[in-house]
Amino acid sequence: MDRRQRTIGITGGIGSGKSFVSAILREKFGIPVYDCDTEAKRLTATDPEIRRRLVQLVGPEVFSGEELVKRRLADFLFRSEENAGKVNAIIHPAVLRDFTEWSKLNGQCPIVGLESAILFESGFNKCATYVLFVDAPEEVRLRRAMQRDAATEQQIRARMKMQSPELHRLRADFCVENSSDDDTRLLVQLTDIIRKMKN
Repeated sequence: MDRRQRTIGITGGIGSGKSFVSAILREKFGIPVYDCDTEAKRLTATDPEIRRRLVQLVGPEVFSGEELVKRRLADFLFRSEENAGKVNAIIHPAVLRDFTEWSKLNGQCPIVGLESAILFESGFNKCATYVLFVDAPEEVRLRRAMQRDAATEQQIRARMKMQSPELHRLRADFCVENSSDDDTRLLVQLTDIIRKMKN
């Protein structure tokens, strides 16, 4: 990664609109964004070393032919914090290596983005020059997540309890309010933040 290249770590609670902010950064500011969640899924399904270690940890039933059996991995992962830690110890370093390579490929870009719901928990925040926290009221986040995931209120609230957005907000360098579906106000906020980063 070019030392002159700055990285924006983009995080926020479930339903806050992290991907929406990432899309604006790409489309309006020309800032490429690496989506950790998407890339982690790709690597988990395709990386031979991850496959070998997951089979060793979870068992051969975690794959069906070439396909990752997501339900089996999720069952193992959510069974205990210890299990989650073991899975993350396999996947997170691979994502970090992939992001580093991706950053080099985008070396001509003065600013790149790194979107992760677990930016601090994974340690990915250490790659970030700045952390941008995407915020929205709980009821707005709840509604968005229910619509997006076709999930019940109870399911989303259970996921919310597993997160610590208030703590992450305090640790962030910048915060954007994303409470409405109109991106005009969000664009104004991001324009100001990008200007401050460049200065």
